[in-house]
Amino acid sequence: MLKDITIGQYYPSESVVHKLDPRLKIILTLVYIVAIFLIRNFWGFLLLAVLSILLCKVSKIPVGFLLKGLKPLAVLMVITALLNLFMTDGKILWQLGFLKITQEGIILSAFMLLRILFLVMGTSFLTYTTTPITLTSGIESLLKPFSKIGVPSHEIAMMMSIALRFIPTLIEETDKIMAAQKARGAALSEGNLIQRAKSLIPILIPLFVSAFRRADELAIAMESRCYHGGDDRTKMKELKYGKRDTIALFVFAICLTGMLMLNLLGASL
Repeated sequence: MLKDITIGQYYPSESVVHKLDPRLKIILTLVYIVAIFLIRNFWGFLLLAVLSILLCKVSKIPVGFLLKGLKPLAVLMVITALLNLFMTDGKILWQLGFLKITQEGIILSAFMLLRILFLVMGTSFLTYTTTPITLTSGIESLLKPFSKIGVPSHEIAMMMSIALRFIPTLIEETDKIMAAQKARGAALSEGNLIQRAKSLIPILIPLFVSAFRRADELAIAMESRCYHGGDDRTKMKELKYGKRDTIALFVFAICLTGMLMLNLLGASL
């Protein structure tokens, strides 16, 4: 299960999407997240599905690799669907005691599943197609205007980049600790819920120790390289907005307009 977690990973490729300006990708991702929650009918989600498939083709990211990152969220998606299915009022289709399935509950649970699905898939493209260094530069550039009011743009961007970069590292470390504990006879997947929770203690303690050790090593490495924040720092590669970014923005605007029109069409039916 831990190997299926792809959040924060970078998928190397020479696609057009990988070469887009990171600032544009960050802004489009934020707009995409808002657009997901504005969809009110299944036609909008169908358009998102087509857009996701085309994005996979253009970015040269396999669909299987994209769907692989959804496996760890399967339990969350099922719980969310069941809560919306049984806890939504409306036209009752089936009832057993306090449990009931309504027509509105079926639609709402389907919408929530689709929203979680496309939210994870869409936002994953940002980290799949952007290196941590480029992502840091993009976040810092977007936050730079706020530095005039005391917002540490460089430090915030650096922390977010390090956090994303260390997700795969901590997952790999957890996998090694679990394998070592199983080799010592630890039953991590046996017993009731309380016993399984207790069995996580031999995993969490070494993981926290390893995380703090890595953080200390990173701090020493940054200090030894005379790192003092973003003051007077220069960049080897300056971010430039190009022709391909304009085309990507135009295509995204067309898709967003299509989703809004489908919402209006669904509301009028």
